Amino acid sequence: MPQSFSLLTLAQAQGGPNLENLSDSWIVWAVVGVVCLLMGVALLALFWNYLSLWFQAYVSNVPMNPLSLVGMSLRQVNPKTIIEAKIRAIQAGVGTDPQTGITTRRLEAHYLAGGNVPRVILAIIAAHRADIDLDFDRAAAIDLAGRDVLDAVQTSVNPKVIDCPDPASTGRNTLSAVAKNGVELKIRARVTVRTNLAQLIGGATEETIIARVGEGIITAIGSAADHLVVMENPDRISKAVLNRGLDAHTAFEIVSIDIADIDVGEQIGARLAADQAEADTRKARALAEQRRADAIAHEQEMKAQVAANRAGVVLAEAEVPRAMAEAFRQGHLLSSGANNNGATK
Repeated sequence: MPQSFSLLTLAQAQGGPNLENLSDSWIVWAVVGVVCLLMGVALLALFWNYLSLWFQAYVSNVPMNPLSLVGMSLRQVNPKTIIEAKIRAIQAGVGTDPQTGITTRRLEAHYLAGGNVPRVILAIIAAHRADIDLDFDRAAAIDLAGRDVLDAVQTSVNPKVIDCPDPASTGRNTLSAVAKNGVELKIRARVTVRTNLAQLIGGATEETIIARVGEGIITAIGSAADHLVVMENPDRISKAVLNRGLDAHTAFEIVSIDIADIDVGEQIGARLAADQAEADTRKARALAEQRRADAIAHEQEMKAQVAANRAGVVLAEAEVPRAMAEAFRQGHLLSSGANNNGATK
């Protein structure tokens, strides 16, 4: 301890460095190093996603500027969604034109407009594989219009079958139609449709197809003279409905209409005839009752007239004695004895 104290005293006496100041500087540099290390780790963690996305795009043959990824985040765009969509498009061989194809700028614009970028890209790829003409502008327009563009392409490739009527919306399983002979037929049809991409924007939906097909079936059965003709040839209903062009101005194209089931219902014509006969009977009874009431009223009027006439006769008979008495007083009427005496004289 004395020897170390003497060395420290000798160093200070000779004007050498102060060990206390030297230890303080090392502490400052250590703190600065730790802060720089923490900042580096933070920046590395911050840019790790960007670096991984850039590397993923680079190895997928999608050229991308790393700073553009930061710009996407500043524009409130999810870079991962855009990069993955661009990679899918490039790997599938669609939208490779740098001017009119699927560019990063167009993907960002569709994302900011509220569109579903992944489903639009999947729809374009599916359409390309199925040899369907569908570019990015039309797919984006369909998506922004509120339609599921991927489901539309899948329905165009693989037509779907819808029931007519739809039990989920109407609560009924069959349509009711009456032939000219008055027999009711209960029919269930299955309509095969596929998407018409050219009319998907603004075109009518499945509900319109179901309503039109139901109307066509009821009309075709109603024009048949006999229900047996319909049951023998159900395809005449399908042909009659298809020839009417029910898929006009709709988002679908009708492939076929198949009659799945036909059941004979009630005899509507006979029931209506019975109801009409009963109504006619009630009407005739009402008219007869009215005529009987009129006759009774007329009879009562005649009775009243007879009574009035009898009263007039009684009044007239009462006036005869009065008139005779008045004639005697006036001398216009002589007694029978006086007349005889006068004649004798």
